Amino acid sequence: MIGLLRLVVFGFVGLSIVYLLVSVYSRSVERERLEKEWDAGGVDQDRDAYIHEGLKRYQHGLRRKLIALVYVIPAVVIAIIVYVVNHQ
Repeated sequence: MIGLLRLVVFGFVGLSIVYLLVSVYSRSVERERLEKEWDAGGVDQDRDAYIHEGLKRYQHGLRRKLIALVYVIPAVVIAIIVYVVNHQ
């Protein structure tokens, strides 16, 4: 039982670090894309306002929500492995 508790705690900490890194990286990539799009021209808005609005849209977008799968997929895989190993 202690082993399972340790797995859950350390797994959660590890996945939280991965989630944070992926989230920061993805936001950085989106910001860079918006900056390049503005620099290419054709945008009538102020640069900072355009980037701010784009990041606000990103915050509510699908990609941002998919990053949460960092928690779900490993938990499901580990649960399946534990089930298969223990019920063979």
